[in-house]
Amino acid sequence: MVLENFYSRRNFLATYSTLGLLSVSGCVNETRKSNPSTRASKEKLFGEINIAGSSTVFPLMTAMAEEFQKQHSDVTITIQSTGSGGGFKNFFCLGQTHFSNASRPIKNSEIDLCKGNGVTPHEIRLATDALTIIVNKNADWVDSMTVAELKSIWDQNAAEKWSDVNPSWPDEKIDRYGAADTSGTFDYFNEVIIGENGATHTTNYQPTEEDHIIIAGIEGNKYAIGYLGFSHYYNNPDTIKALKIDGGNGPVAPTLDAAKNGKYKPLSRPLFTYVSSEKLAEKHVAEFAKYCIEQSANEQIVAEEVGYVPNTKETITKELAALNALI
Repeated sequence: MVLENFYSRRNFLATYSTLGLLSVSGCVNETRKSNPSTRASKEKLFGEINIAGSSTVFPLMTAMAEEFQKQHSDVTITIQSTGSGGGFKNFFCLGQTHFSNASRPIKNSEIDLCKGNGVTPHEIRLATDALTIIVNKNADWVDSMTVAELKSIWDQNAAEKWSDVNPSWPDEKIDRYGAADTSGTFDYFNEVIIGENGATHTTNYQPTEEDHIIIAGIEGNKYAIGYLGFSHYYNNPDTIKALKIDGGNGPVAPTLDAAKNGKYKPLSRPLFTYVSSEKLAEKHVAEFAKYCIEQSANEQIVAEEVGYVPNTKETITKELAALNALI
């Protein structure tokens, strides 16, 4: 890809997150190492693959799609960052995309919408994320936060000032940045932090599907707070600060190890893509689905490059068996 001659991987992801649309036909990254255990299809493949959905899964799917191009340059892959809900409602369940990325499981209402349009979704687990709470680098009064404090900042009766949450914190207005309500990140955050029978957090915040906007907002405001997928913090560690979260057993920083061993509670979560079972009849779609599962254990791509916890070999075996049963 020509752009990668000029941009670092971090800027590359930020650029395409801004655009919200990525076409990777013929695009390759020659410096990335392939997983040596990955099966390489020798069959000539061609066709189009359309993907929409989660902004959290977007950088991971982008990396996988690029790698797939090294073997199959005649397959055109287009990826849109629309949010998990937007991907299902506006594209996948209407039969307009082959895959739908999601940072939370598909809802029953979305399954019903899919069925009504002749689409049968099949779930593929890609990785594990540590949803991250971020503040300004100069927010020297806070390094960790309890779930109760986090809830008081984000619930419907949200605290107006930092001092309303903790008297030792500044008597300054809290500015909030977070995911739009079409996002799986929004759904997951509400479920584990607000957690009151489907209640959602305050509307007094700046919602967006563009994670770079959240990062820029936090970076430019000493008294701001926000939440996003770990990958976006992982790729911007010098511009924002991640808070440790106390889920009941003391403060734990968002790290790959903490997400993997389950200590980062309650903000660790699985990440998915859903493929249309009907589309698996197309050889290039089936091969890409298999490839995504196999690459989900690739430490360099999933962990080192993007910033998520890779799948285990046991998970891959299970996922491949379920996919092959459909194919």
